[in-house]
Amino acid sequence: MRSIKTKLSRALLRSVDETNGEGPSSEIVEGEGDRDCVGGLWEALGTLQYRFMLERGLEPHHVLLDVACGSLRAGARFIAYLDTGHYLGIEMLGKLIDADVDRELGQKVAAAKSPELVMSDRFEFERFSKQPDFVIAQSLFAHLTGRDIRLCLRNLRSVAKPGTRFFASFFETHKPQANAEHSDPRGKFLYSREQMWQFGAEFGWCSRYIGHWNHPRDQRMFEYFI
Repeated sequence: MRSIKTKLSRALLRSVDETNGEGPSSEIVEGEGDRDCVGGLWEALGTLQYRFMLERGLEPHHVLLDVACGSLRAGARFIAYLDTGHYLGIEMLGKLIDADVDRELGQKVAAAKSPELVMSDRFEFERFSKQPDFVIAQSLFAHLTGRDIRLCLRNLRSVAKPGTRFFASFFETHKPQANAEHSDPRGKFLYSREQMWQFGAEFGWCSRYIGHWNHPRDQRMFEYFI
């Protein structure tokens, strides 16, 4: 068990600098591979999320919920780091989860770490067996309407516990803009800090603006907490 974790962890901690400039310019693109389905900058963005959450206090005993976990770009790193059964991943595209448990983890690691993976396009967080301590949604709100952001925050609030911290990245604008009518994984939705605050306040979330977190496409970070 220890040798599997050590081997995987070393591979996951490659420097972001080694992959600077990798991938296409759009965040989500058509492509043949499952990694292409969630955009480029595979190693860089996976490592960025991993380091960001550790800097915010994520420890192996915590339960982490990865919203829109995709093909485990960051999930593979978190699964290796967290205690068994402490990674929760939710994704609307089941093919990404099915294909990349084998590709990014391997059956031995998946069996040893027992991540909980749910396919849902309605943020059905109640299907998990645990309440999260930490939650991350990287490049999700950047493609959602305000209506769907509210759905995510409402459903997450119902399973959160005192101390739960939710980090969501987004494209920032200083003044509210007219976004597309429907959520679109290839679209770009912009929100102001005030709008982000209002989304959470509607369902009892406290919040704080974090801002820059070294995202290569200049998405900003917002934190919701109870």
